[in-house]
Amino acid sequence: MKTYLSAFLLLMAGAAHAQPGTLNSKLGTRNSEPGTLNSKPGTLNPVPGTRNSNGTEQKIQALIGQMTLPEKVSLLHGNSKFYVGGIKRLGIPEWATSDGPHGVRAEINRHNWGYAGWTNDSATCFPPGTALAATWNPALAYNRGLVLGEEARYRKKDVLLGPGINIIRSPLCGRNFEYMSEDPLLVSRMAVAYIKALQTKDVAASVKHWLANNQETHRDSIDVTMSERALREIYLPAFKASVMEGGAYTVMAAYNRFRGEWCSENEYLNRQLLRKEFGFTGVLMTDWSAAHTTVKAALTGLDLEMGTDKNDYNEWYFADPLIKAVQEGKVPVSVVDEKVANVLRVMYRTKMFDENNRAKGAMNTREHQQAAYNSAAEAAVLLQNNGKLLPLHFDKISSIAVIGDNATRKHCNGGLSSEIKTLYEITPLQALQQKFGATLKINYAPGYEKQSTFREGNNSGQSGTAQVNWKLIDEAVAVARQSDVVLFFGGLNHDFDTESSDKQTMDLPYGQEVLIQEIAKANPKTVVVIIAGSPVQLTGIVNRVPAIVWSWFGGMEAGNAVADVLSGKVNPSGKLPFTIPVSLAQSPAHALGNYPGRDLKVNYEEDILVGYRWFDTKNMQPQFPFGYGLSYTDFSIGHMLTDKTSYSKNDSIRVTCTIKNTGPVYGAEVVQLYVSDPVCSVLRPQKELKAFEKVFLKPGETKTVSMNVKVADLAFYDESKKAWNTEAGEYILQVGNSSRTIIQKVKISVQ
Repeated sequence: MKTYLSAFLLLMAGAAHAQPGTLNSKLGTRNSEPGTLNSKPGTLNPVPGTRNSNGTEQKIQALIGQMTLPEKVSLLHGNSKFYVGGIKRLGIPEWATSDGPHGVRAEINRHNWGYAGWTNDSATCFPPGTALAATWNPALAYNRGLVLGEEARYRKKDVLLGPGINIIRSPLCGRNFEYMSEDPLLVSRMAVAYIKALQTKDVAASVKHWLANNQETHRDSIDVTMSERALREIYLPAFKASVMEGGAYTVMAAYNRFRGEWCSENEYLNRQLLRKEFGFTGVLMTDWSAAHTTVKAALTGLDLEMGTDKNDYNEWYFADPLIKAVQEGKVPVSVVDEKVANVLRVMYRTKMFDENNRAKGAMNTREHQQAAYNSAAEAAVLLQNNGKLLPLHFDKISSIAVIGDNATRKHCNGGLSSEIKTLYEITPLQALQQKFGATLKINYAPGYEKQSTFREGNNSGQSGTAQVNWKLIDEAVAVARQSDVVLFFGGLNHDFDTESSDKQTMDLPYGQEVLIQEIAKANPKTVVVIIAGSPVQLTGIVNRVPAIVWSWFGGMEAGNAVADVLSGKVNPSGKLPFTIPVSLAQSPAHALGNYPGRDLKVNYEEDILVGYRWFDTKNMQPQFPFGYGLSYTDFSIGHMLTDKTSYSKNDSIRVTCTIKNTGPVYGAEVVQLYVSDPVCSVLRPQKELKAFEKVFLKPGETKTVSMNVKVADLAFYDESKKAWNTEAGEYILQVGNSSRTIIQKVKISVQ
């Protein structure tokens, strides 16, 4: 990829060149001119931890040589919920970890899960993972990493537990909102930028969950089986990129089993893949309470045990039992020394022994809040805009109806481990009232009520479309009739998109489908805004309303961002990071009946055909395809060329094309490069994403886009050879703006 483009907000022509807005301390409202962070995502640092490695290793060995066995073991397990004890006499500090894939979590009590009640731990809250991936802009991921690093340092945290990079395999997975995409390349590009930036602030990333944590149902007991090819082509690439390109300092082992062995004590995953193939020299830690043994976990490569549910920390697997295992000769001292070296290595990389030269922290600066706004504004996906109802010209409207519980609900504090205590959170209704309330009558009705009650691990309170409240519907219909335009804010909340529980269906909950249909009958000018982090079924509404916007969980600036998208101040440029099926039965894991598994075992029978790979290869029409998203302007892609027509297997392919903004306003398009291998000795997906570039263009402006793909990246994993195989023959390079909208094609040959 070329140097990442700056993350500009997309302004309508009439709003262009406006002066930057000022932050309102009460509500955090701002105009949409982009702020810039001091650190720019230009030239990225080399893989962290490589500088001065010899001197550092000598220091590490010198420290280990001075430690007693109990002191060594004290560095390998928690001494509280989120801390690991130091060794005072040797100047080794305590290690502080924190949840925080999209914001640094509020302070937890040291010895229970209650909040500590601090008054200075309100953090910047970004939109979560799927929203980040929907921007298709690694520059925003980089800026997020910078902000999270600064806020983690302000809070004296050394390890931030994120990003979550598991593949979205099922629309029902409760943690889809934290993860990013169904496509490994898109996840990889966003994760690498995030990790590199975070770690420039001397905070270690913890890439999670290693590996195959693709459902929350039975997550702490399910045994996942998949082919080696699916592992290599779909589920490993983002982890490999995070370690080998991003230089991630720590990796978090998942709860589940993989091919019969717990992930935290899996020889193949942890020794063969992570250490040997990826060259990982950092810390492999458990997810909280994901340790199961002492000897096996120690020998198979686990370094750090966290969160085990025993009140006496000395009873943890990597505490007194590890000391005993060494004394009995079951675990060599050299294995313990290896783990201690991994811990100390990360401490040196994050300058924990050199606090005077460590990155300084900052919290909730205006730049941080602007970065959160930019991320939310650029994530919004325009799914449907029949009759060009959007953008709304609020100066020409006398009244709007704002309907839906999600117009007033705040979401930053939900989702369990990803919940954020944020300084403020702007709801859509708040933003609309502040921006347009002085000149426009805003009629609000809830329309539906949140009927479910979330209970961790057993979300039986989830309610489907049968829960219809006709009293609230009637009130909403009356409000819709007396308004010029209806803005409906629905979708999900963190009773559904959450850690520890999967959704039960893809349905819009609380009777929203019926509600939307009734509102649209009363007022055909109805805009539906979906707030959710994972796919929902839209079949019952796509033909009933003219406009649909997917605005995700938007973080602290959610309301401001979506209001600016609806008004046209921001031109939507988001693209779907996952496929939205017509129904759950279309989705591969469910079509084949292998979710959530049987007898605590699940086989990934769909193999490599995950997400759009399944839909395209099976020639099945989804509701909305991967990579899809509309704009308030139009683009044309043309003149696709490759630098050669024939390549050797060691070559790199340079693809260029032109893109022009042929419409009336400033906007951005994501040029997506897919590759097909039409004749192959094994089944291959109909197409696979191999590169992308987000391009920002003024009206009438044309740019040339250049994308590079290694011929080696056209390979499939050949299970018979246990190696990657780029077969000679013809390949088709395809450029478009979604997986289903291919505009240009070029054939090449590989010798």
